[in-house]
Amino acid sequence: MTPATDPHALLYRQIDPDGALRLTADLLAPCDDGELYLQFSASEAFAFDDGRLKTADYSRDSGFGLRGVSGETTGFAHANEISHKAIARAGETLQLLDPGKQPAVLPPERTNRHLYTDLCPLDLVPFAEKVALLEKIDAVARAKEPRVAQVSASLSASWSVVDILRPDGFTARDIRPLVRLNIGIVAESNGRRESGSFGMGGRYLYDRLFDEGQWMRGIDKAVRQALVNLDSVAAPAGETTILLGPGWPGVLLHEAVGHGLEGDFNRKGTSAFSGRIGERVAAPGVTVVDDGSIAERRGSLSIDDEGTPTRETVLIEDGILKGYMQDRLNARLMGVEPTGNGRRQSYEHAPMPRMTNTFMRSGEDDPAELLSRVRDGIYATSFGGGQVDIVSGKFVFACTEAYKVENGKIVAPIKGATLIGDGPSVLTRVLGIGDDMALDEGVGVCGKGGQSVPAGVGQPTLLIDRLTVGGTG
Repeated sequence: MTPATDPHALLYRQIDPDGALRLTADLLAPCDDGELYLQFSASEAFAFDDGRLKTADYSRDSGFGLRGVSGETTGFAHANEISHKAIARAGETLQLLDPGKQPAVLPPERTNRHLYTDLCPLDLVPFAEKVALLEKIDAVARAKEPRVAQVSASLSASWSVVDILRPDGFTARDIRPLVRLNIGIVAESNGRRESGSFGMGGRYLYDRLFDEGQWMRGIDKAVRQALVNLDSVAAPAGETTILLGPGWPGVLLHEAVGHGLEGDFNRKGTSAFSGRIGERVAAPGVTVVDDGSIAERRGSLSIDDEGTPTRETVLIEDGILKGYMQDRLNARLMGVEPTGNGRRQSYEHAPMPRMTNTFMRSGEDDPAELLSRVRDGIYATSFGGGQVDIVSGKFVFACTEAYKVENGKIVAPIKGATLIGDGPSVLTRVLGIGDDMALDEGVGVCGKGGQSVPAGVGQPTLLIDRLTVGGTG
C-alpha cells in the first residue's frame, strides 16, 4: 500500500498502537463493556445532470469514538483528532457512569475472514475517466429514445479503515470499500413527464461499474421504467390482492418487519414482535434471514462495528419467530449471543442493533403461476420512499413501478399507488412464495436513530392476500 492508503499510518499518526491499547484499558477499567473505535474514511461523489458535470466532491475524515457501558447505561464521546490527549479527555465523560457491577463481558470471537478487497476504489480510476463515464451514460440514454428529456447520473465511492480496541487487549481491523452508480431518466410525451431510475453498487471496486454491459443494462432499465410510467393510468384505491416482484421490493419487508426484529426495540418491549419468540408470526413457508456475511454485498461487513463477526441469523423460520438481531449491549441484557448486528454510521456515533442484508428465502411456487392466481389486483415491482411505525408495524410505501392485474394478466401500468398495512399482519397473509429470490442491486440506505448505514434487501415473488392501496383513481 502507498502511504496514502496505509491503514497503520492513517490511524496512528499521533498515538502508537500500544499506547492506545493501554489508554483504552485504563479508561474502560470500571465498565462492563466498551471499546475505542478508530476510523479513517475517504469519499468522493460525482453528479452529472443537464448534460454537464454539476458536482465533484472529495473528502477525508478521521477520528475516534470512545464508549463505556455499565449495566444499561452508555457513556460515549468522540473527536476528530486521534491523539492520547483527545482520547484521555473523552474518557472524562465515562466518569459519570456508575462502576460496572458485573464481570467484564468477554471479547468478540476472532476471525480472519475478509469479505471484500482492501484496495481503495477512489485511487484506481483517474478523475477524467469518472467524468467520461457519466458523459457516456448521458449521451447513450438520450440517443436510445427520443422521448428521453432529461438524464442524471451519479457515481460515488468511499473507503474506510476501522480499528476496534477493547480494554481486554482485543483488537480488530476492517477495511471497507463501497461504490455506487445511479441513473435517473425523465421521459416526456404530449406534455406529460414521468421518471425511471436504476442503481447498483456494493463492497467492491469501480471496475464493475465501468463495465459497459453493466451501465448499459442500467440505462435500459431506467429508460424502460420511465416509458412504462408514461403509459400509466391512475391507480385504483381500496383493499386488493398484491403481487410483489423479486429483489428490491424486499425494502417493504425491511421496513415493515426488519426494524421490529432488532434487539433494542424488543428488549424495551416497544416492537410488535416483543416477547413472541416461538410463536407463529407469519404464514407457513415464510423464512426471513439477516445475513451480513455475503461477500461484497452493500450491507455486508467482515466484522460489525463492535468487532463481532457477521453471520446468517434466522429471524423467522417457516412462519415461527426464532430470534432478533443483536448488538453486544442488548444481547447481554437479554441473555443471548450477539449476532454481528452492532452498527454505527461513523466514529461520531455509538453502535446499535441494525440490519445488514435482510431478505425472505425462496419458496417453491412458479412466479408465472402466482400471477395467474390474481383475479383483480396489483403487481408491484419497484418502490420509492416509505415510512413505518416500529411499535405497531404500520407502514406506507409508494410504488414507482406497478401494474393493474385482471384475471391473471397484466393489463396496464398504474401511477400513484401506495401500499398501506402493518408488517405483522402482512406476513400472515402470504398466499404464495416464488422460487426466484433475488437480492437488490446494491443501493439501499437504512435510517435509524439519526444514523444512516448501507443495507441490502431481497425477496422472491410474493403473493399477498390483501393490502390497502391508496390510489389516485
